[in-house]
Amino acid sequence: MNARAYLFSFSPDFHSLHSHKASSDFPLPKKRLFRFRFQDRTCVFRVSGRNAGEFTGLARREIGKVFAEVKSEQVKFQEALDDVVLGEEDLEGDVPWWEQFPKRWVIVILCFSAFLLCNMDRVNMSIAILPMSAEFNWSPTTVGLIQSSFFWGYLLTQIAGGIWADTVGGKLVLGFGVVWWSIATILTPIAAKIGLPFLLVVRAFMGIGEGVAMPAMNNILSKWVPVSERSRSLALVYSGMYLGSVTGLAFSPFLIHSFGWPSVFYSFGSLGTVWLATWLSKAYSSPLEDPELLPKEKKLIVSNSVTKEPVKKIPWRLILSKPPVWALIGSHFCHNWGTFILLTWMPTYYNQVLKFNLTESGLFCVLPWLTMAFSANLGGWIADTLVSKGLSVTTVRKIMQTIGFLGPAFFLTQLSHVNSPAMAVLCMACSQGTDAFSQSGLYSNHQDIAPRYSGVLLGLSNTAGVLAGVLGTGATGYILQHGSWDDVFKVSVGLYLVGTVIWNLFSTGEKILD
Repeated sequence: MNARAYLFSFSPDFHSLHSHKASSDFPLPKKRLFRFRFQDRTCVFRVSGRNAGEFTGLARREIGKVFAEVKSEQVKFQEALDDVVLGEEDLEGDVPWWEQFPKRWVIVILCFSAFLLCNMDRVNMSIAILPMSAEFNWSPTTVGLIQSSFFWGYLLTQIAGGIWADTVGGKLVLGFGVVWWSIATILTPIAAKIGLPFLLVVRAFMGIGEGVAMPAMNNILSKWVPVSERSRSLALVYSGMYLGSVTGLAFSPFLIHSFGWPSVFYSFGSLGTVWLATWLSKAYSSPLEDPELLPKEKKLIVSNSVTKEPVKKIPWRLILSKPPVWALIGSHFCHNWGTFILLTWMPTYYNQVLKFNLTESGLFCVLPWLTMAFSANLGGWIADTLVSKGLSVTTVRKIMQTIGFLGPAFFLTQLSHVNSPAMAVLCMACSQGTDAFSQSGLYSNHQDIAPRYSGVLLGLSNTAGVLAGVLGTGATGYILQHGSWDDVFKVSVGLYLVGTVIWNLFSTGEKILD
């Protein structure tokens, strides 16, 4: 039976439509969405101006006849939905292009922009710390303490953010995070001038806001993105972090030279309000909550969704009994030790070892992050292609993460052998570029092994990653005061090698928690 017959069979709602809206007195708009109830489901049918008159006339002439023909038939909802979707496809030519753009990719782009702001607000301290330490006479150990204070708060909200996102939805949690860390960013210069303890507290508060971002994003994308697009979507979102670092490192020196170091925190922090306004108007925690989602895309997402019921209770004992979960936790720790050291200390390395000035340090730090943004998306495309070609998800995750471990380890070992600043920057860029393949390795694995608990699992593994950031960032300051940069890099290389062994022995790409 065609879509028109089903349309008239949606009783009793359609009777009211016929009796009240199909009369000659009723001025039908050029474009209208009609909603029909069928048993326990709701279907939306779009009628354009081109078809509106035909629809109204048909309603007057044929409703009795068509309704009588189909009244006795028992039709399954899926068959009816298929025909309605076909009707939607026929009319898509009348829908503006911006309404036809896949809504799931709107969500991905908004998450990408949130992570862009996340790293802009985080990385600006790594540049501003140079004039700040000169103004306040901070030692390297104090600088390491300030840099690590961010991770104190970041550590607190990883698991809590995952639980919150999995129970109340990613939209609310991510929105809260952006507002919280933006306010903390704006307050940073004020706290620094009051005193060191206040600065440490504000930086920890900033970490609280950014700590919920990754679990919330993981939760919302697990509902919106089909498995076949998982690596690409996550790679794009995480590349927002890298481009945020690029933007922060590129603009911070200019702002500092022109307006002073506090301007970096005021300008970057205020951008969160712009993002929040867009997020509240466009984003939904799941496709089932979005009233503007076209039926064709909703059917695609829901039919490929593995998350059917909201999480009400977290099976902690079951989660912590699985070896792949511990492989994820251990590998995340090993990976983040090296990543966070480079994130927070790279400008200082360029300034102290390569003798770059403030502007040069910021600009040369851009290259590794640009390389990461490119490599993350390249790795996502490669991973999804390999999966579509029939390679198992487990094999793909192991290949990508092995590159993400051994690549940085190799290039960091070369830093002690290079003699020119240009080669040092190139090694750093290659290290970061291969590191970004991890986005298609361990960072995609949470949704593979536990899709319903992906937010909680990311919070759990990222807690280990943040511990690495706290310990590694603080330890680097201590090592530099008593040793050299070669010692800093040797520790990172050792952990990369340990992570490689753990990952390849115990990880999997198969679902282990339902």
